[in-house]
Amino acid sequence: MRLYETGFLVSPSLTEEEAEAIVQQMVEVVSQKAGKMSRIEKWGKRKMAYPIKRLGEAYYVFFHYESGPEVPLELARRFRQMDTILRHLTLVKETQQNVRKKKKAGGRNRAKDAVAEEAAPAAAAAAGADTKKHEEA
Repeated sequence: MRLYETGFLVSPSLTEEEAEAIVQQMVEVVSQKAGKMSRIEKWGKRKMAYPIKRLGEAYYVFFHYESGPEVPLELARRFRQMDTILRHLTLVKETQQNVRKKKKAGGRNRAKDAVAEEAAPAAAAAAGADTKKHEEA
């Protein structure tokens, strides 16, 4: 089972109740196909970056769930059948373990700084040895 994130835009011409009914239908699709919903984000009605079908606003909804590949396919099929869905996009998310590794990798600068600090005394010692050679000559 993989982690997925599906975002979709619902037409602003619908009422809040109608938009909520569409969201509930899609949640049921995930549960029917043996998916596990982890989070639902409802951003509400927001202005879009550019007009779609001459509409400037839409209801933004995001699903975060874990399932097999059949759930995103079924969601996409249903989104295409509905005129009230303006756009949709499904992303395959990385597993949580990989995300943690990337966050820890962000500390590489500290590791590079530590290596540079360790190398600095060695470089200073080498430079000191060079000055002693010049003094002896």
